[in-house]
Amino acid sequence: MSKPVVASYCTTFLKPEMRHIYRQVSGLKRWDTWVMTRERIEEARYPFPDIEVLPRVRKNFLKRFWRKYVLRLSPLLYRGELRCIVKTFERKPADLMHVYFGHTGVHLLPFIKGWDKPVVVSFHGMDIQPRPHQKGYDEMMRELLQTVPLVLARSESLFDALEKWGCPREKMRLNRTGIPLDAFPLVNRTVPEDGRWQFVQACRLIAKKGLKSAMQAFAMFHGFQPNSRFVIAGDGPMKETLLDLARELGVAQAVELRGFLDQAALATLYAESHVFVHPSEMTSDQNQEGVPNSMLEAMATGLPVLATRHGGIPEAVTDGASGLLCQERDPQALMEAMFRFTEHPENMAAMGEEASRFVREEFSQERAIERLESFYDEAVAQ
Repeated sequence: MSKPVVASYCTTFLKPEMRHIYRQVSGLKRWDTWVMTRERIEEARYPFPDIEVLPRVRKNFLKRFWRKYVLRLSPLLYRGELRCIVKTFERKPADLMHVYFGHTGVHLLPFIKGWDKPVVVSFHGMDIQPRPHQKGYDEMMRELLQTVPLVLARSESLFDALEKWGCPREKMRLNRTGIPLDAFPLVNRTVPEDGRWQFVQACRLIAKKGLKSAMQAFAMFHGFQPNSRFVIAGDGPMKETLLDLARELGVAQAVELRGFLDQAALATLYAESHVFVHPSEMTSDQNQEGVPNSMLEAMATGLPVLATRHGGIPEAVTDGASGLLCQERDPQALMEAMFRFTEHPENMAAMGEEASRFVREEFSQERAIERLESFYDEAVAQ
């Protein structure tokens, strides 16, 4: 008996920081999938075999102008993408479509409303934001959430935001990130000599990750522990800002920005470190976290977490048990927590063990895939 088929739609397949999506798409067991995308990048990093890249539609500027400014059609229609998607499905049928990211679902709404098969949309954090300056977007988001049979979210904290959009609770399903536990084994760490504590943060270098607060806290800690280090793995628009801040705070020699690391290099970095730092914070445009993937990977290796009570972080980190949680934008509190870790290394070791236990029980790749495929089954049954 042939397996059911889900078409996985991701506008770009895949940006380096979207490793969690690759794990979902490539990890399916009972379902087959092929990927639909508008642009394929990082092919060596994400070598998925069955990908349909939507062709770029030849531009007829007069027709496009008429559709966009006179008929006021959606971008999916005036750009001609809808026809390309329909033709792709005529050639490669699917039982279900999984659209990654809420804003992509809004873009595809005209197709979703007309297709005779179910569509599920997954939300990851930044895609929950309203866009009041983009005409019609918020209304289409509300319509999308009423149209699809199931809405997936990476954290329970996103459920509240979805409910504010008008999404019925009975449609929401918790779509946890799965961690390949074999790639992030538990590490037994020892107390470093001469105060050579190493703090690590791994993330895209953007505002909501709280990198400035982390840097400021580390600078205060470093004033008392001059042999300590702070290693940041990741890339993004804040890179030069962070380098400038490290110089301004006098810790440039103790801060290292390693850029984007692959899975093996990340595991090695975590094994060399003592505390994982991730003080996420809500931005002015309401950009929030789900449950950070890098944090879960670090926890799997036995790293205790220093983070904030933000988004889905408290769903994975229990304050005082697997890490320490502070309020957002409070470098002083973060610095004090750093000392709580280093002055009581026996507690730090216990927290790391609890962090690893929790991730291995709740966030395994196998369990995440099993739940995702059950949601696919449910959507088709509806």
